This record gives sequence, structure tokens and C-alpha cells, in this order.
Amino acid sequence: MEPNCECWLHMVTWNVGTAEPPADVRSLLQLDSQPATDLYVIGLQEVNANPVRYISDLISEDSWSHLLMDTLAPMGYIKVTSVRMQGLLLILFAKQVHLPFIRDIQSTYTRTGLFGYWGNKGGVSVRFSFYGHMLCFLNCHLAAHMNYALQRMDEFEYILDTQDFDMYNTPQVFDHKVVFWFGDLNFRIADHGMHFLRSSINNGRFNLLWNRDQLTMMKKKEAILQEFEEGLLCFKPTYKFDRFSETYDTSGKKRKPAWTDRILWRIKPKAIDTEDENSSTTSSADDDEYPIKVTQDMYTCDVSYGVSDHKPVIGTFNLEMRKKETALVTLTVEGHWSADEDATFTYTILENCESSTWDWIGLYKIGFKSASDYSTFAWVKDDEVAANGEVVTVWQTKSFSVENRSALRK
Repeated sequence: MEPNCECWLHMVTWNVGTAEPPADVRSLLQLDSQPATDLYVIGLQEVNANPVRYISDLISEDSWSHLLMDTLAPMGYIKVTSVRMQGLLLILFAKQVHLPFIRDIQSTYTRTGLFGYWGNKGGVSVRFSFYGHMLCFLNCHLAAHMNYALQRMDEFEYILDTQDFDMYNTPQVFDHKVVFWFGDLNFRIADHGMHFLRSSINNGRFNLLWNRDQLTMMKKKEAILQEFEEGLLCFKPTYKFDRFSETYDTSGKKRKPAWTDRILWRIKPKAIDTEDENSSTTSSADDDEYPIKVTQDMYTCDVSYGVSDHKPVIGTFNLEMRKKETALVTLTVEGHWSADEDATFTYTILENCESSTWDWIGLYKIGFKSASDYSTFAWVKDDEVAANGEVVTVWQTKSFSVENRSALRK
């Protein structure tokens, strides 16, 4: 029986207000934290999506993705996948050691702006198997303004109804063992006047505002929300600030501060065990033999970033689980590689691996940033599929320099 393992997840949601990224995001990613993060999931809203810029970003990575990759790659994190719908962007990074165990990656999106025809509002999601556990991350940007709380709920339910995955065991969002729902959900603080709001915030008495937070109120009457957990809102409301300051809106509109930017999670089925002060929940889930425990370690905002009128929200989690999967393929380098000789390596497909004639092996340089950064690749076998346990030899021509070779990846 595989022992329990612990993985650390770092999540960020940030409405960046079409701004260019700041020069440094190291504190946002908390790169010096211990234990080190295993997975980063970054959800952005209002990434600059004017037509010229959007087309440019489709050809090459957007500026936010470039900065995140440039920051995380030297620390050993690889961009696994991303999904974008106009201003909505969701990116998944992982430590290189976890890559063989992140499988069945799929993404989708749902438009809710302009009656479902425009993607300035809606949701983007990524789902994958992590050591055999089905995880789904849903980044949403819902309708704005105080009086549209019910519309936000309608949009959320519409997103859940319309997002489908080509997976027999997890065709919809709520079929996954753990779902993280986050983004600019746009729920406001109702009823209280501006003076009371700002006085409570300035005195750090956030608890005085909780019972009028629209999302908190909605959880009391909407069954679909009662399945979600959220940490305590013990940080400043993250909207709306004057840019490049820690001062709430001083414009003529004087928007009321609100916790618009949130991170929630749901375990399937709804947890029946107790919840402690660290927001820890346990699930017997779809397989009693492989439970998963999600514990929130931190829930806060970083007010030091000022490029947007929103402050970024950070959530860190400990995922405790048993590994359900092992490596699918072993790769062995034959002899000593040099740039003036053909390279030879062997691979062996292990039991229970579904192989295909479309399988390939990529060669990566040390420090590669994403799965698409291979320097060259080779098809694993022509015209037939290797049998389990069969040792297959692959040759790579000497025309490719291997001085900075990293690892082989299927």
C-alpha cells in the first residue's frame, strides 16, 4: 500500500485591470516559503484583450505568462497547460518531478457576457488527474455591481451546466474529487454605509462585515454553495483601490470596498467530518481506499501590488492523499552522448499504460519552461504499438546538439 503523500498548492486570483505585469512577482508566488510549493495555479481576469494584443498573444505567450514562466522556470517549475478566453487566463505550473503523474489534462471555457456571446465574463477551467486523483480548477469573472448578486449565481450555475469534459468518469465539473472555484466573483458587501465599511477595515474588524458579504449570505440559502468551503476573510477587501496605492477608491464613483476576489473549494461528496480552525476537510469520496484531505494553510491578499484597482488574493493548501498511480514509462540513455554521434536510448512501457502510434519522446534542455519547449522529438515506434514490458530502442540523429540535454519525456 502506498503511504500518504503531501503536496503543497499555491493559488492566486487577480483581476489585473488590463495592466501590464509588475517587474517582480516573487512575493506573490512566495518562492522562499517552506515547504516548497508543488503546484501553482494562477487565475487572472481582465488580461489586456484588445483585438491587436489578443491576436499577438495567440501567436506567442502573453506578457503575464512570460513573466510567470521566467520567474518559476529557474526554480524547477514547468508550465503544464493554460487556457484563455479573452481577458480570462488560467495557468498551471508543477515541479518537474510531478510531470509524469499529471495526466488526462483537459480545459474548456464558457462565455456569459452579452447573453453568452462575449467572453469578457464567464469561466475557464482546467482538469487533470494528479497521482490518480481528479482535480478541477475553475476561474470565473462574474457580473459586476451591487444589485446583481442573483445574476452572479445564475452565471455560476450556467457555467457548471455547460462545461463538459471528454472523460468517462468526470464529464462535468462536480464529478471531480476536488474542485477549486476562484476568480473575481464580484460579490459585494451589502447595506453598510461607506463610513462604517472604512472604519471597520481601518480597525481590522473584518468580522463586522462578514454577515453582509453577499457570497456569505448566498451560502445560507443556495444549496450549491453550501458544498463549498472558504477560509475566513481576515484580510482587507480587495476592491476597489486607487492604482499604485493602498487607498480605497477616491474617484467620483467612490466604489464601496468589497471582497470580490475569492478562492473556494469543494470535496466530493460533501465532507461529513468536522472542520477545524485551519479549514480542514476530509472526504471518503468516490473510493474509500483513496481519500483526500484538503487543508488551507493561508488565505490572504498582497496589498503591495498596485498595477490594478484589485489586490491579488493568495490561497495555499496542503493536499494529503495516497498515490494511486505509478510511472507509465521508463527511459534509459544508452552509452555516452556527444554532439558528433547519433544518440540512442531505450524505453519500456509498464503495465496498464495505454500506448499509441502517436506517442513521442521529447528532448528538453535544462531549464525548459513549458511542455512545448522541446528541442527535438522522436516517434517512439513506427506502425505498431509497443507491448507492455517490451524494450524498444530509439535513435536520435547527431544533427541535434545535446550539450544541454535534460531528461527524456514521453
